[in-house]
Amino acid sequence: MTALYSLKPGSNLEAFHIIRDIAVEEMLHLTLAANVFNAVGGNIEGVLTDPNFVPTYPTTLPTRSKPEDQFPVNVGKFSKETVETFLKIERAKHVDDDEPLVDPRTNQKRVFLWFYTEELRQDPQNYYSIGLFYAEIIRGLTALDKEYKEKGKNLFIGDPKKQITPEYYYDGAGDIVKVTDLDSAIKAMYVIQTQGEGSGSETIYDAEKELCHYYRFQQLVGEEGKFEGGKYYVIDKDDPRNSDQPDVPTGETFTVEWDDVYPVMPNLTLSKLRNHCDPDSELYAHALEFQQGYSKFLAELEYSFNGHPEQLLPAVGSMFRLKELATTLIRNPIPGTEFNAGPVYKFE
Repeated sequence: MTALYSLKPGSNLEAFHIIRDIAVEEMLHLTLAANVFNAVGGNIEGVLTDPNFVPTYPTTLPTRSKPEDQFPVNVGKFSKETVETFLKIERAKHVDDDEPLVDPRTNQKRVFLWFYTEELRQDPQNYYSIGLFYAEIIRGLTALDKEYKEKGKNLFIGDPKKQITPEYYYDGAGDIVKVTDLDSAIKAMYVIQTQGEGSGSETIYDAEKELCHYYRFQQLVGEEGKFEGGKYYVIDKDDPRNSDQPDVPTGETFTVEWDDVYPVMPNLTLSKLRNHCDPDSELYAHALEFQQGYSKFLAELEYSFNGHPEQLLPAVGSMFRLKELATTLIRNPIPGTEFNAGPVYKFE
């Protein structure tokens, strides 16, 4: 959102559409994850509204990658560095057909628990990519479903009223999946995996024959030694196998104006802003209003995921109303600095 809104009006239209479309699809991913969580009886109350749900930036991904694979994630303006971070977030890892996606586990249940206890945080299991983390979730669901069925039980005992179904979701970002069993849970997870990384390490498209996030971002910055940024990939939707190969786009070229952006202060917080402007100032008031609006948006999402699906579209509307506040902040300089203000997501 910050990179998107930092683009100056009328410039970088290609980048604007690429980032905006991906942001909308990430909303779909959150909704699909909530559907799976609710389907197995999860209680989402207090999850999105937890003070630690929004990370403190810079941060790292919660995939617990090996130290050599980790990288900082910052919130900042549209730049080559920012897009390269997006690429790292969406990165994929080639795994040969005869090898497992992730190392075997002796206890499949652990994948659902390691966030929550100190013992499991010490678990050496790690994931190079988000896609591999979802592969572990799929494997865990498969193992638990088998275990439950052998005991005459059902893993998917969640309240069906908590499912977000197509009538409650704008489908421009892709198909929403109602999760009621293992097959539909895997389908939901697969949408998330492929929209980010593609349907396979040797393809550029996802399960819906659309260009996946990784290669959409790559169009902006290119690939060192292979092609310059500002070139579209081409997908043959009638026969995706005839689509462009990774790192070899053949579509139209476009211009990326890296300097035509507002200089947003990286990883802006309310405390940083208080160091440069009075808490009674109009600028600080706008930043606080955005943060409160964003928190309210997360609360509305949580409410809609917790048995009130009819409230999802109004919640998404709240997010788009935050755009006006975000653009106001991004266009205003922070006194005594070379930076402009920007959205503040975490309350302090």
